[in-house]
Amino acid sequence: MAGWLSMREKAGTMRDEQQERRIVLRRFQLLALAVIIAISLLGFRYASLQLGGFETYAARAEDNRVRLRPLPPNRGLILDRHGRVVAENRPAFRLVLVPERTGDVTAMLAELEALVTISEDELGRFHRQRQRSRPFESIILKTALDEEELARLAVNRHRLTGVEVEPYLTRHYPYGELLAHVVGYVGRIDEADLRRLGRERYRGTTHVGKTGIERFYEHRLHGQTGVERVETNAQGRVLQVMERTDPVPGEDIVLTIDIDIQAEAVAALGHYAGAVVVIDIHTGEVLALVSQPGFDPNRFVHGVSREYYQGLLSSPQRPLFNRFLAGGYEPGSTIKPFIALAGLEAGLISPETRVFSRGWFELPGHSRRYRDWREGGHGWVNLESALAESVNVYFYQLAVDLGIDRISRELALFGFGRATGLDLLGEQHGILPTRRWKMATFGEPWFPGETVITGIGQGFTVVTPLQLAHATAALAGRGQTAPPWLVDPRPHQRMIDHHPDHWGAVFEGLKAVVHGPRGTAREVAAQLPFMVAGKTGTAQVYGLPQDEQERRDRDEVPEHLRNHALFTGFAPLEDPRFAVTVVVEHGGGGASVAAPAAARVLRVLAETP
Repeated sequence: MAGWLSMREKAGTMRDEQQERRIVLRRFQLLALAVIIAISLLGFRYASLQLGGFETYAARAEDNRVRLRPLPPNRGLILDRHGRVVAENRPAFRLVLVPERTGDVTAMLAELEALVTISEDELGRFHRQRQRSRPFESIILKTALDEEELARLAVNRHRLTGVEVEPYLTRHYPYGELLAHVVGYVGRIDEADLRRLGRERYRGTTHVGKTGIERFYEHRLHGQTGVERVETNAQGRVLQVMERTDPVPGEDIVLTIDIDIQAEAVAALGHYAGAVVVIDIHTGEVLALVSQPGFDPNRFVHGVSREYYQGLLSSPQRPLFNRFLAGGYEPGSTIKPFIALAGLEAGLISPETRVFSRGWFELPGHSRRYRDWREGGHGWVNLESALAESVNVYFYQLAVDLGIDRISRELALFGFGRATGLDLLGEQHGILPTRRWKMATFGEPWFPGETVITGIGQGFTVVTPLQLAHATAALAGRGQTAPPWLVDPRPHQRMIDHHPDHWGAVFEGLKAVVHGPRGTAREVAAQLPFMVAGKTGTAQVYGLPQDEQERRDRDEVPEHLRNHALFTGFAPLEDPRFAVTVVVEHGGGGASVAAPAAARVLRVLAETP
């Protein structure tokens, strides 16, 4: 019995061993199959990479080994009409750090601050750039190092591991404030600039034009970026330069501005804020374009401090504000020659038409009196004496007879109410009031009293100094006018078709303003080298009751509340070539401040070839 059981156990054990062998064999077969499938897949993938994707992955490998490095171009120069450089590229030195080589960046910054002055803004820019850069890339810490700073860095060079002094070209404006509002300035490029100008074209560029000619002609001043093909190692460091395409420098730009005339115009304004515009009547070339006070554009090239910029913004004289382009002023009596032309063309007056000025004017059926500037009035005046003495009553009556519709049409012919198109950004249109404009702006109809004061350049009418100079040039050209320009002339000219005798009649009145015995600008006649036709004007800053208006002509109000003074004119009278407009903010009267400033500019113009 025991033997029989032992045999059964042995048989069972043999069956178990056979089953286990079958299981192991089955598992081995499955594993072998999996290995064969995996090897087959790897082989297939290897073959596809070698045969099908070779070109793609070879190109990627080449990209990892060879990189394109942009080479920014030298910016074009800006010159005045005589070839004097007003914006140039000067060699300078900047301080850069390579964080990987420096090691403890914080300690190195502290050591550098003991050697050179590093502002909080510069530190902030450094840290922001460091976050976007690789450890082996150099980062600018400070630009425009002076000689003393360069010397200290040279003496301590052995201790400044990872710190380098690099040469570079920086923008410089040798005339500083003199042309700040014309030339403008460059500043560090930002995301908005890159979106506007294109990232690819500006690869490697650090500065772009922000204002003025620098901004308007950025596409010509910048040039074309070059490129280097460089071989790098696995960490991205440059091993060698394989190929180079040199950058194309930017175009040099020549302005119509004459530095001598510009400097004299600035000096003529003295301590006053204001604007001066000088235009060549025949060509439209702008010879001087002044907005005072100005600012130093060199301070903006590498970024101004918050304190300096806030100081400019908070200054009551607004040095950043471009007065000749965006300043809006009532034209005052400088509008009267254009009103006179409208009256002559409409047949409402002739040069001999006489009006009696008793010192005030009233609309029929109204009690309000519109005063003349001279108490007691001027008596009987014709067109010439009305212009020479700037008789308000004459132009009150003429404006009422014309009506606002004819006034607006005449002023529109001379460009009032629209931009001149000068090649600078930011020009304002001014305001040419019409019935439709008032209804759209205020939701009110036009009132007769508003026509009265429009006739003497008050009320809603607003002009820029550039507009007024352009209109004066059109007047001097007897209706033929070229658009003003600084770099690119626009050849088309516009004709205002008025009767030849009407131009002459207005010219006689403007001549009497300066050279007549009772002209408002007669005091400057002796200072002039030739005959000049002109018109003084006064623009209100704030209103006073009618019985207190005379206080405006005296020093009984604070300077910042005094009227603006204007003068616009052209010369020589016999063959007009130059139109000059002067606006003096809070100057009081055109005859006392603006006309002498214009005379000073005209003396320089007399020497212009």
